[in-house]
Amino acid sequence: MNSAGRFAPSPSGELHVGNLRTALLAWFFARSTGRRFLLRVEDLDRARAGAEAEQLRDLAAIGVTWDGGVVRQTDREHLYTAAIGRLTEAGLTYECFCTRREIQEAPSAPHAPQGAYPGTCRNLTAAERAAKRSLRPAALRLRSAVSEVTVEDLLHGSFTGAVDDFVLRRNDGVTAYNLAVVVDDAAQGIDQVVRGDDLLPSTPRQAYLASLLHIPVPEYAHVPLVFNADGARLAKRDGAVTLADLAGAGIGVDRVRDALLVSLGLPPGPLQAALAVFDPAALPRRPWVWPGLAEPGA
Repeated sequence: MNSAGRFAPSPSGELHVGNLRTALLAWFFARSTGRRFLLRVEDLDRARAGAEAEQLRDLAAIGVTWDGGVVRQTDREHLYTAAIGRLTEAGLTYECFCTRREIQEAPSAPHAPQGAYPGTCRNLTAAERAAKRSLRPAALRLRSAVSEVTVEDLLHGSFTGAVDDFVLRRNDGVTAYNLAVVVDDAAQGIDQVVRGDDLLPSTPRQAYLASLLHIPVPEYAHVPLVFNADGARLAKRDGAVTLADLAGAGIGVDRVRDALLVSLGLPPGPLQAALAVFDPAALPRRPWVWPGLAEPGA
């Protein structure tokens, strides 16, 4: 299978300019290295009717093209079940009955990072599991043998992050993000993952899980986000930040695309011209502050 990069939005609503900027970067990284560029809709958890079509429309509008059909996670449950089965057969999973509140209130292990699972259900007996199972459904956790893993990132260099007994399948039966993304990337031949740098802390978990499943760890590039004027991560509540809202304010899609390109140090205009001079080493390493279209023609 040929190597590939990807963009994988959650269809919870329209893409805002921060999402579109990350999509452009993922496209540039893939196309500049001769990779295929794939689109995957991560719809296991949050999906709003019509959002997928809006997202595909907006990506096409700024010039992002993809190879093959769109893949949806809700069509791939058999792959996740098979991966969990392999881990379970190897003795690498266990049932967890803890609520979020119980996890928050439980004493942490010495030197464990904040939020790490304390291992409450790790060594329950069969009788204890049966008793708890009668009270509430179980989530399934990974029985990790490490506490941290180091990954290499094209923009951040070596990054070491915590790895705990993280959830593989939630107690409502939904496959957790960390498992789904690893299985999907491997199944699609994705060997380059470009995404927002807010996801860098979860990457060591995914790299560790890939190693347990004997899956090659992809090349990572975690790119800066777009912030609002208050220094917080950009969100739909910040006003006119989607193509539709900006169009309603008289700002056309070409102007938005050009602002995104200029924010990356790339020339405005069709993406092919920017692709010809794209250099990851020259990318900005700090967040871009929106609004980036204060004046017409900016």
